[in-house]
Parts: sequence; C-alpha cells; structure tokens
Amino acid sequence: MYKQAKPFFLHVLTPLHAGSGNDLGIVDLPIQRERHTQFPKIEGSSLKGSIREVFEEKYQSKDDRVDLHWAFGYDESNEKDNGVKKFFEDSKHTEFSGALGFTDARILFFPVKSMKGVFAWITCAKVLQHFTSDLALCKPEIGNDKLNYSPQESDKAQRTKDSLVTFSEKVILEEYTFDTEENTALTDFAAEIGKFLGITDLQKKAILLPDNDFNDFVQLSTEVITRTKINNETGTVAKGQLFTEEYLPAETILYSLALASPIFTKVEIKTGRFKSSAKEPQVMAFFEEGLPPVMQIGANATLGKGITAAKVYTTVEEKKGTRGKEKEVSGKMQEVKNEQG
Repeated sequence: MYKQAKPFFLHVLTPLHAGSGNDLGIVDLPIQRERHTQFPKIEGSSLKGSIREVFEEKYQSKDDRVDLHWAFGYDESNEKDNGVKKFFEDSKHTEFSGALGFTDARILFFPVKSMKGVFAWITCAKVLQHFTSDLALCKPEIGNDKLNYSPQESDKAQRTKDSLVTFSEKVILEEYTFDTEENTALTDFAAEIGKFLGITDLQKKAILLPDNDFNDFVQLSTEVITRTKINNETGTVAKGQLFTEEYLPAETILYSLALASPIFTKVEIKTGRFKSSAKEPQVMAFFEEGLPPVMQIGANATLGKGITAAKVYTTVEEKKGTRGKEKEVSGKMQEVKNEQG
C-alpha cells in the first residue's frame, strides 16, 4: 500500500499526443480523456513508462540499475546488464510490484486563443476541486492555503487582478465573449503555480470559466493535425496514409501525484541506496532526485512532440527544513571564520 504522495506538475512545451488508439469519430487518433468529464489526461501507465525510460537512460551502474527495478518493478526484458539479472535470479525474487506509482496526469490549466494577450489559461471549478481533493492525499500536508483553493461553480467567468486578456471586464476566447469579475483567490492560486513553474504571466492570464464552457473548449480547441506519407515512386499520398491526429497544445499545465511505498520484497537488500532502509521516504527521494527538468512524453518523439517540463512540488515543511539546514551550515562557517580571525 502506498504511504506517501507528492504532487508534481507538467508544463507542456511542444504539442503532446498521449493516444487512446484508433477511433471511429472525426479524429482518427484522439488523445486520452476522462470517461465521465471528457477532460484531457495522461494515463498513469503512460506517464510511468515515460518516467521509467528517463531513469533507464540516466542510471547505468549496477547498484543504480538494481535500485531502479526495486522502485519501478523488475523488467528482465528491458535489462541488458547480466550482473543485474543474476542479482535478482540468485535472490529468486523477480516478481514484485514497483514501490513507485503515479496517478493519471490531470488537466489544471488549458491554453485558449484570446482576442487580447494572444492566449489565456483557462480552468474551472470542477478542475480545481479535483486538484484540492488530490492534494489532501499528500502526506505531509501541503500546508499552503493558496494551493488549497476549491471554488464553487459560477455562471460568470472570473479573472485575476491586472488581467492581460480582458478589456472592459470582458474576455474574448476563440469567437466567444464572456463577462468577467475579479477573483482574489484565483489571483493568489495562479501566482503560486506560476511562480513555482517559472511561468511569469500565468497570474495575469488565468481565467476561471463555468464548467460547461471549459468542457467545450478542452474538447473543441485541441490541436488536430492531418498527417500524410508520400509514395516516393508516384509522388502522391501512400494508400491508407492520410490520417488525423489530436494533440494537447503547448502551454498546457497538468499535475499528477507520485506515490511511494516501502520496497515490496522479503529479500534482505545489501546493495544500492535501499540497503539500509527500504521505506517510502527513500523511494520518494529516489524519484525526486532522478526526475529531470525536461522529459519527453507520448508519441512522435522524433517529430519533437511531447517535450515537457516536470517539477515536484516542495511542501512548506520541507522548505523550512531546507532553510534550517542552510542556517546550520552558515552558522558553522561563521564559527570557523571566528576561530580563524
């Protein structure tokens, strides 16, 4: 059972296609969506696979490879190091669940073309209610009132303070006009997310829409690209090679929860970082240290698609602990200087 959870955010830098397979609808290759809301998402399995691939490339030593399997689950078919295979075969313990898990990456802010300010980031009460309830699963508690923002649905669109996408208290998104009113809590929430992710204008471009309007935009305003393959001999489209593909647009912001449990093993661990302790804090630390600032998620990597910035949210308690350590080191350095002086 997972005993620790931490939120991490994904900022889509290039259009991302996490596909759900072929479809009989208008789009041949649609993106993954929640069944009950039709909001875009990235399946936890897709996300875990992308993250594991990054770790596979980063960690090459035997001890690191063993740690990777403890954390993500043993995968013999993807292991080239015979020494690592022998380690698990000798222990007769190759079937176990990984100690790391991931929830589906849910939508938090979705970019939409705006008459003013180029584009706006839209969200809705239902999305923020989901986000707040997901944060409640995290231990220790996030402890940040600005993030624990769960608004009630309103018939009126809401804007942030000093909005860059509204004029005369109106916002025009695509071809639709909405009357807006200022929302201080939304301003604080967008400012906190923007500051953490380094998105300087999120605070002034966030719009909270009614749930139904948000649902329409996330279904109708994704990128749909027509792709072809040309037959080199005829110079025309190859048979069966004209199809449409759906993408989450660049600038989309999603979030997921990383879940950590103790290592699932009865074998005494004598190697790697888990040798002294196989508890969930060490597993979560392994994830945080290994997660790169930028990674690729989804299909069409060779086309430059799915480039995504990733960042784990640091809790208030952890920030205080870090500052405490910094003060302790600074104090010791001052003591040394005093002795030398």
